[in-house]
Amino acid sequence: MLNGGRLQKRLKQTIRWSLPDWFLVIRNHSKAHGKFPRLLRPQTFNDKILHRLLFDRRPLWTQLTDKAAVRTYVAEQLGSSILPKLYFLTTRPESIPLAELPDRFVVKATHGSQMVRIVTEKSSLDAAELIETCQAWLQFSWYQETREWAYKRIKPQILVEEFIENGSDTVPPDYKLFVFHGRVEIIQIHIDRFGTHRQRLFTRDWQQLDVELEYPDAAGDIPRPTNLGEMITAAERLGEGLNFIRADLYDVGSRIYFGELTVYPDGGCGRFSRPAFDRKLGDIWNHGNGDGTALARWTVRGG
Repeated sequence: MLNGGRLQKRLKQTIRWSLPDWFLVIRNHSKAHGKFPRLLRPQTFNDKILHRLLFDRRPLWTQLTDKAAVRTYVAEQLGSSILPKLYFLTTRPESIPLAELPDRFVVKATHGSQMVRIVTEKSSLDAAELIETCQAWLQFSWYQETREWAYKRIKPQILVEEFIENGSDTVPPDYKLFVFHGRVEIIQIHIDRFGTHRQRLFTRDWQQLDVELEYPDAAGDIPRPTNLGEMITAAERLGEGLNFIRADLYDVGSRIYFGELTVYPDGGCGRFSRPAFDRKLGDIWNHGNGDGTALARWTVRGG
């Protein structure tokens, strides 16, 4: 029998799941930004994301969002060498061949976000707990939780892939390249995502932007990544023919790796510390960056 707290939680969940998609995503967007979105003529970057989420039903978005299916798209555009090695893909977590896996690997669900387990020392892994976690992921609907349409028809699976080595036990910095009309305009670096999460925004030529997005700014100097040019080339190839996509990549010095493609960054609820920058990215989404200098005034140097 459910106790009072669990019953109340279950009731709230049932009511929430009965609400239409458009109502929930508009409500979440309005709460995040403190205003009702412009849906008919979206102007800001986040309004454009919301408009795509509600009205754009291209099957391609589902493929790019599916963490297994996107590998085919990436291989077609860039070749398979940029992809982390795929060790196993299954709907039955108990079938994961742990004995055959290397000491370090990554386990993730194909049909949602934030469902990731980093294993850096297999000998200390609680296999039963990992299987239980994966089974819970398979029962969880990221679409039902967020109402982000691209997740709706993704087959829930568990993917086991290569741990990207950067000389430490931590996940390397995550570079998120915002690609508008086939051109990288800004790059967000995420540091220590599973610890003290910090970020910083840069232009494509690695000028720091005087803007924050969601997470606090990282401390100290962040050097230009070794393979910045290669990452930009790869991201632009992945975003070719699309008005916007975010390509998440890793640079470990000797090479770059693909992370994922993001169709709806933060579900359209990502908050920039300077709201006018949200409008500037919306302009770039609509019209492109012209001579490429549109973001110059937003750099730390530019003031």
